[in-house]
Amino acid sequence: MTPGSSRRNARSRTSSSTEPNDGGDNSFGNTKPRRRDRNKNQNSIRILNVDIKIMLGISVLAFFVIFLVINNLIINPAGKAVRPRVITPFPSPKLMDLPQFQGKHRESLYWGTYRPHVYFGIRARTPRSLIAGLMWIGVKDGMYHMRHVCQDSDELSTYGWTQHNGRDFGDQVLVDQGLKLATSFLKSKSEGSGYGGDWAVQIDVQTDKSERDNEMLRHGHLFFYLADESGHVLNLAGDTSDIDKNSHLASGSRSDIGDWQLHLESKDVLELHYSGFRTPHIHNLSDLVQQNLGAQVRKFGQLLLSDSSEDSPNILVFQISASIPFKADIVFVSGTEVKTSKVEERVSRLTGASLRSLLQDRKTEFDIKFERCFKVADKLEPESTIVGKAAIANMLGGIGYFYGQSKISFPENSNLRGHDNFISYWPAELYTAVPSRQFFPRGFLWDEGFHQLLIWRWDIHICLDIIGHWLDLMNIDGWIPREQILGSEARSKVPEEFVVQYPSNGNPPTLFLVIRDLLDGMEKNKFTATERNGITSFLERAFVRLEAWFQWYNTTQKGKEMGSYYWHGRDNKVTRELNPKTLSSGLDDYPRASHPSDEERHLDLRCWMLLAANCMQSITQLFKKDNKPEKEYGSTAKLLSDFDMLNQMHLDPLVGAYFDFGNHTEKVRLSWKETRVGTRELVRDVLERPVSRLVPHIGYVSLFPFMGKIIPSDSWILEKQLDLISNNTVFWTDYGLRSLSKTSSMYMKRNTEHDPPYWRGPIWMNMNYMILSALYHYSKENGPYSDRARVIYDDLRGNLIRNVVRNYHQTGFLWEQYDQKKGKGKGARLFTGWTSLVLLIMAEAYT
Repeated sequence: MTPGSSRRNARSRTSSSTEPNDGGDNSFGNTKPRRRDRNKNQNSIRILNVDIKIMLGISVLAFFVIFLVINNLIINPAGKAVRPRVITPFPSPKLMDLPQFQGKHRESLYWGTYRPHVYFGIRARTPRSLIAGLMWIGVKDGMYHMRHVCQDSDELSTYGWTQHNGRDFGDQVLVDQGLKLATSFLKSKSEGSGYGGDWAVQIDVQTDKSERDNEMLRHGHLFFYLADESGHVLNLAGDTSDIDKNSHLASGSRSDIGDWQLHLESKDVLELHYSGFRTPHIHNLSDLVQQNLGAQVRKFGQLLLSDSSEDSPNILVFQISASIPFKADIVFVSGTEVKTSKVEERVSRLTGASLRSLLQDRKTEFDIKFERCFKVADKLEPESTIVGKAAIANMLGGIGYFYGQSKISFPENSNLRGHDNFISYWPAELYTAVPSRQFFPRGFLWDEGFHQLLIWRWDIHICLDIIGHWLDLMNIDGWIPREQILGSEARSKVPEEFVVQYPSNGNPPTLFLVIRDLLDGMEKNKFTATERNGITSFLERAFVRLEAWFQWYNTTQKGKEMGSYYWHGRDNKVTRELNPKTLSSGLDDYPRASHPSDEERHLDLRCWMLLAANCMQSITQLFKKDNKPEKEYGSTAKLLSDFDMLNQMHLDPLVGAYFDFGNHTEKVRLSWKETRVGTRELVRDVLERPVSRLVPHIGYVSLFPFMGKIIPSDSWILEKQLDLISNNTVFWTDYGLRSLSKTSSMYMKRNTEHDPPYWRGPIWMNMNYMILSALYHYSKENGPYSDRARVIYDDLRGNLIRNVVRNYHQTGFLWEQYDQKKGKGKGARLFTGWTSLVLLIMAEAYT
């Protein structure tokens, strides 16, 4: 019986237990139950008391359960509430608490263009920041469209940073059909500034000559906004209708920067309108603005904001309208509560001719630093130099700051299960570069190692800051979630089914690529004394986390055979995939064993582990750690670099190529099958029983021992690798090396009805960079194949540079991958993550 039904029955029994008295008075006050009835009443009261206790107990239990869920706690066998290991932070001092990341360094990076998913956005490196951004109205197919969040459907001709130094300056060009916007960002720290200093934005709006007769592009409409994630009220500054007399738009106050003001100045005739909103859902800001404009159009037939505000707004949007062409300077000044803050002087310095002069100085400084870092002046044509600058500028301009909690899949046998299929990681911040502002504006673990190969050469302090943020995301087991989707803005760009991370799955530990570079640089005195001290103190604190990270891979991803490893996360029950994906490897649909099992030996992971072991051994030697860990890493490195063992486990001597090993058959296909509801679907059809064998697909994975420089320079196997690389039917194209040989049964095959080939043919820059690095290495080694390695190196380097540069000037973008037949850019455009490695190829900058 439920508690509710007990109460109902008790009430009915009590009401029926009274009878009229002898005087016939039916009033409740004169009712005197008989003894038997009084006993019934006492029983009813006891039942009520029991019910109340039950309800109280249930309420307390419910509260306790809610408390456990909110805090992600579970009850262990001893009856004690504990946090699951998977969401328990690693128990060592955080890297971001190092003194080198405090003080001036921290303040110098406080404000930045840290919102890569929007066309232009500013925020601070703090969890609940004051954020700023730009929207505008574009014209497409004779209709107006709002632009704000980077998305492919907007079909911008080009956009991206042409210059950006990662700290206090950036220059960006956006071409939206016939409309051209140039946005420049500048930070300034002067007397009177609050924490983090001031910043200015210059916006220059032009139209293409061919569009000057287009009536819809005679006037431009910009929308510049401020939004406070903490919910602090933003104040409108008096009369904003006359911008000539009053440049002050808005003001507010925050504990981090003090009082602040926003100003707008322009020599052109501007029309200004505004709207204020109160909402915690800042990621829906585009919708709020469009709803406001839509209401105004319906009421008055004008595409103008309503000049009204909700109570206590935490968002202010300013519409700046003018005849094209026009320019506008927007200035944010902090610390304005101090009488000596010199607000007018600071605003004047960051607007007009003074701002243009400061921007020009930064542009010159960027060009000088670019040549100092990459030394390409004598190696490149001007067209290639433009692309090289765009590569580093977009890498730095794409750096973002995120704060939130990752969603983690339940560990097996967890007793913390509810209606959701995840538990939340601890609240964490992440400062990181991103692969693509449009498609992947968030942190990816294996991409980040490649990103930092560029960034450390530009600014070692930013590089260490980013790596430190990633390592601080490590849990007590040494695991780092491979994809970081932190905060509502980041989550709004990701389908829900891809948000949850799996604690059994890793990602290539590419951060060791950077660590190897840093160790090599210190050995060769490439750094100043200050930089060397910073790297040393960083590695000393990072060692315990790197050790845990190494051990996580070395235990959870270990194979059955000594010296073997395999990527976890492959699904052995798939019915719709031609070859079960290996997302954790980073190579997604690259063909592996047809039937996933713990018998697999993944060649690429074995080589990543050798890199990690070598780095860990070098760090132990650097800090003269006790001999035990050094010997352990040394023995692991020795085991994994054992050439004979490598060949026994992965080499097919008849082909001279390296392969994965696993439970495999080549006789698998996708076939159309009828479903119960009368539709057709492509399903996997296995025509032969799999057997344990080498997996006969030649592709990028086959070259990992070559990329890792494991093969002796005088080995016949090295010659075979050069044969494969230069073979037109295997790897070689006029545009770079394809990801999978044309001889593979999986070459350019779809993996499902909806998944076109990804790593099954197209050319990828990160792998080509690693192959070039190995070719460069072998061309310098004494051996019978050095001359041939040099010829192949020169040809491949030339092909890659020419194709990327040609595509950039034709399309305005760097691309995620390139077609192996005609060299055309494919996949995500504005993919300025590892495709930016083309700059290191131009500079011939390898370890």
